[in-house]
Amino acid sequence: MTNIQYTPRAVRFLPLRLPRICLVVTGRDANELIEKAESLARDNPFLEFRLDFLSQPAAALGKLKQFLEMHQHVVAIATCRRAENGGKFKGSVAAQLEILTKAAIAGCQMVDMELQSGVKVKAPALAKLRSNAALILSFHDFKATRNLEAVLQKMCEVSADYYKIVSTATTLFDNVTMMKFLQTESDKHSLVGICMGEQGIISRVLGVRAGSAFTFASVSPEEATGPGQVTIQQLRGVYRIEQVEASTKVYGIAGDPVEHSLSPAIMNAALRRENVNGVYLSLHAKTIKDLIACVHEIPVHGLSITMPYKQAILKYLDNSDAHTTRIGACNTLVRANDGKLYGFNTDVAGVVGPLEQRLTLAGAKILVLGAGGAARAAVFGLKEKGAEVWILNRSAAAAQTLAKQARARIMKKTGLKKMAFDLIINATPLGMGTSRETPLKEDEINTRFAFDMVYTPAETRFLKMAQARGAQTISGVEMFVHQAARQFEIWTGKPAPQDEMIRVVQACLPEKPAADAKKK
Repeated sequence: MTNIQYTPRAVRFLPLRLPRICLVVTGRDANELIEKAESLARDNPFLEFRLDFLSQPAAALGKLKQFLEMHQHVVAIATCRRAENGGKFKGSVAAQLEILTKAAIAGCQMVDMELQSGVKVKAPALAKLRSNAALILSFHDFKATRNLEAVLQKMCEVSADYYKIVSTATTLFDNVTMMKFLQTESDKHSLVGICMGEQGIISRVLGVRAGSAFTFASVSPEEATGPGQVTIQQLRGVYRIEQVEASTKVYGIAGDPVEHSLSPAIMNAALRRENVNGVYLSLHAKTIKDLIACVHEIPVHGLSITMPYKQAILKYLDNSDAHTTRIGACNTLVRANDGKLYGFNTDVAGVVGPLEQRLTLAGAKILVLGAGGAARAAVFGLKEKGAEVWILNRSAAAAQTLAKQARARIMKKTGLKKMAFDLIINATPLGMGTSRETPLKEDEINTRFAFDMVYTPAETRFLKMAQARGAQTISGVEMFVHQAARQFEIWTGKPAPQDEMIRVVQACLPEKPAADAKKK
């Protein structure tokens, strides 16, 4: 290893209160690592330098020392995680210890060492390390969230200043387990607790109010150093983590999948615009029981319910509005202070609102494609307005059931070319993202208006074909914002800032990778 000499200097002390977000900095070489840090330091005073991402970590220490001397306001963590513990450093524990010790002497106020390494280092060597920097002893479970108390007990056998436990969330309730652990133990120890994975987003945002000393963020999705790590822009700009406190109300979108939903972006923007002390999260619920347990334990104040739980949620409701009862699908949940769950359906408003601005629904001939939760809202909402409604669905049985319940009619593919409609609505997910599938062929589209509930992309292939046939088109963005605005009003009692919500959707859509885009 390169023998780098350092002039003895006063230890850089930690501030009394650490920032809530530690931004992780990586680079292909020492120059790139420090260049990134230079560009980030002004707005992000808390940085973790992942030295293990470098092929020669020791070669960066001189540049790191110079950087920290020039940026006295920066709190720096040096991490050189070994490959066998989830990092990229292939050296021995002794080599890791040497790098971290020199990083501390270079000015890093904190160093991160895994439990597996810590138990192998002799007490005098650890004491020497801690004389120059605070030691974060870390443990990562890449499979599950389990035995947190036992893990902490084992970690406490090694003297450290912070104990960091990072587990993997395989259910939403794993976040509850982590946060209860933090609430219980953070008074006794300085803890950092995070759940990795897509389902761990709750712990990354709410963990700081449960007792975690701080959380981590990446510069970009491509630079994430752990599964599910959130970007700094998301934590600050979308989730407003620095304002999250004990009284902050929790909202979210629950479904499977929800990873690419735009709901968090527009709902958090609306909460910010109307000065509501709340945060809106993505809750990837793989089972309805996991979701309900999470709703009660966090507790969640309100939820947007999406596929596939709009109908499954009904049996857990204590009461619901007339639309939910009639349609048999709920897309909006409110949890009262006493824990009771109330269901609403705002999909009807999402469908009817944009349409009434363009045509008279009473007596209009309308074809609805699909028979799922969104289609049910469209059919019942349009029937309430006096429209004549036909249903076309791949499963004839589902279409027949819905038609009977709503007193609508069945349409067969063979009859499409003989019919002319005032409006055709696509209430299926066909055409989402880069999919080339369409619910109808171009010569089957015979209508004055075409409305697609899919909003990613904003102009679907179905809408393009309808335009080619001379129809006026309505993007799914309008339905998305209308129904979301009504949800916001139900939860907060305030008028929804629809203009702001539309602006956010329009800004987000071009940024969403088309191959990954999902419907809300």
